[in-house]
This record gives sequence, C-alpha cells and structure tokens, in this order.
Amino acid sequence: MVEDLLEGAWQSIVFGAVGIALMAAGFVLVDALTPGKLRELIWVRRNANASWLLLANQLGIAGIVFTAILTSYTDFAKGLASTVLFGLIGLGIMALAFLVLDWLTPGKLGEVICSEEPHPAARVSAATHFGAALIVCACIA
Repeated sequence: MVEDLLEGAWQSIVFGAVGIALMAAGFVLVDALTPGKLRELIWVRRNANASWLLLANQLGIAGIVFTAILTSYTDFAKGLASTVLFGLIGLGIMALAFLVLDWLTPGKLGEVICSEEPHPAARVSAATHFGAALIVCACIA
C-alpha cells in the first residue's frame, strides 16, 4: 500500500512537471502569436484582450493534460508519452486555429489582442483557442 502511494506521488510529480512545461510552452506560443510581450501586456498594462487569449490557452492545455492523464495507459511511460504528444499536438492546433481566425477576419488579430480597448474579437479568439483544445481532448482515447 505504501509502495502504491509513493508510486502515485512520484507519477503526480512527473505529470505535474510535464503539465507545467506544456503550459509554459503555451505561454511562449501566445507570446509568439501576438505582437508585444505578454508579461508587459497582462501584468503591467492589464490588457484584458491578451489575458482572455492566454486564459483560454492555459485552460486548454490543462484540459488536454487532464484528459491524457485520466485516459492514460496502464503503463506509466506510455501515459507520459501520450500526455506530451497530445499536449504538443494541442499547442499546434491552437496556433493553427489562431492563424485561420486571423486569416478569416478583418485586420490583424494580434493587433486586436494587444489593443488597450476591450474588443469582442479577443473573446472570439479565446473561444477558438479553447475549442481547438477541446477537439484534441475528444481525440484522446
């Protein structure tokens, strides 16, 4: 019983570290998709548009990691590989969704996200980002 608890604790630490790394990659991805620096936009300028997009990204990645762990293989290594693989796929699909939305809409979406004035397009972009993550969650089996 103690061995099971220790094994579960160890796996929680490893999956937690992988989840945090994927969320950090999500931060870098959103930072790359938008002009300006997210640290400045959100934490200094308190830009609501940028925060909506980052919020959707972080929740989307967390959802993918959660789903991958929940449906994880009985083999820890395979479960970990699945989490990393689907997390990276999720990041790619979220980036693609952002670029497609940018292509379909007027102006530059990155500029809208960085605008000081609240803009409904930021919430649409956030929904697109999160929706892309949910699609990946549904594909995890």
